[in-house]
Amino acid sequence: MAEIKIKQLRAMNKDDLLKKYNELKEELMRERGISAMGGAPPSPGKIESLRRQIARIETIMREKKNEG
Repeated sequence: MAEIKIKQLRAMNKDDLLKKYNELKEELMRERGISAMGGAPPSPGKIESLRRQIARIETIMREKKNEG
């Protein structure tokens, strides 16, 4: 999964952001589960990438909340 650009995230409405946020959280949970059971994740940087994308979405959701 390619990282989503910040401009694309800012263009999304709140419902789309929340949907994407939940998808990424579930994917992160799966990847952590695989690595916790001793399996190697398909891509070593995938967990870090997912964490970074989740943080971006949280930041944008916070900004939209403060805007009103």
